[in-house]
Amino acid sequence: MSTPRTRTPEEKELIYDWAEKGLRRPQWPAQVMIDDETLRDGLQSPSVTDPPVEAKLKILYLMESLGIETADIGLPGAGARQQEAVLRLCREIAAQRMRIRANCAARTLMVDIRPIAEATQLTGVPIEACLFIGSSPIRQYAEEWQLEDILRHSREAINFAVREGLEVMFVTEDTVRSSPEHLRILLTAAVECGAKRLCLCDTCGAATPDAVYNLVSWVKDLLKTIGSPHIGIDWHGHRDRGLDLSNTLAAIEAGASRVHATALGIGERVGNTPIEQLLVNLKLLGIRNDDLTCLPEYVQLVSQVTRVPIAVNAPIVGADAFRTATGVHAAAVVKAQKKGHTWLADRVYSGVPAGWIGRKQEIEIGPMSGNSNVQHYLASHGVAATPELTKQIMDEAKKSPRVLTAAEVLEIVRCSHHGA
Repeated sequence: MSTPRTRTPEEKELIYDWAEKGLRRPQWPAQVMIDDETLRDGLQSPSVTDPPVEAKLKILYLMESLGIETADIGLPGAGARQQEAVLRLCREIAAQRMRIRANCAARTLMVDIRPIAEATQLTGVPIEACLFIGSSPIRQYAEEWQLEDILRHSREAINFAVREGLEVMFVTEDTVRSSPEHLRILLTAAVECGAKRLCLCDTCGAATPDAVYNLVSWVKDLLKTIGSPHIGIDWHGHRDRGLDLSNTLAAIEAGASRVHATALGIGERVGNTPIEQLLVNLKLLGIRNDDLTCLPEYVQLVSQVTRVPIAVNAPIVGADAFRTATGVHAAAVVKAQKKGHTWLADRVYSGVPAGWIGRKQEIEIGPMSGNSNVQHYLASHGVAATPELTKQIMDEAKKSPRVLTAAEVLEIVRCSHHGA
């Protein structure tokens, strides 16, 4: 008589998703584009090192591998170094027929826009001009600007860029603290002058998700009202209140068709939405399905060349992201692995599948560990986990104030075998 085969449960049977039930059910779009700001806003962090162009080329290729649609490759109006980097990156895009599209930031000044137009003319690569100007009352007061001045500068800049053959994204800095009356005037004028996209910014990291949702929804309705629903809406957020990723998701839910982020969240002050967190969350939500196996390489390269360390507890890319030394956690992971289902071991104590980014669940031995930690660790190193050896290692772990190193564990193994 044959033994009945045990049915493997589906993932949805084992994980209850409260986001799919209840009073609030987000309506996600079928897709959303990503603009990588690592090589522009990311390099405006006061603590980063601006890497050489060879490193920027490697970063650009990894962006391409991750499926990122557009990248801000610099602010050429800032000087010769930036201009040279923009030209080199554009030439690479042209020579290798890369899929990723380039854009560049510029103030609403001809002196900033002209180098973008020249780069396009010299390389043949279309570059989207991201023309930015402050729009909030507090910024107007500090700068002693009048709305009429902002409007005039914006019109002149957009008209000039369009005449130069550039596609324009009009960027209102500090949009989240701007009045609807002023935004209606500025955004309508930008569209009338030929802007193809509008970028809404949380320049100071001051917004909450509700505010972002309301703002993006309002702009979406405005575009319908003026007969321009085809105009794209971008979201650019900072992380001063730690709400960066939540705000970006709120913008997507409300209708933003492209959102901005940087590797490790580097950027002005405490930075931007971290692109590694954004990519993984969009995949978890089913909005994108990128191959993220090179994500650790991308983030590590950016960390290395900008000299920004990766925190050990950084989500997704930190050393401890898929690592545990706790007995209860380790026991659950080990039991899941014994069932022979990789996805189960990757989910039982993790909200992010380590396999998506080419990593795996790691079990260490420390003062909070149990026998499961030791047995799994020894098995993974090809060592038989006898009761005596397991006890010896556990005794040392309980006396230690930290996780044991591989050298320390293997020394206990060596001494145990020598004693035997």
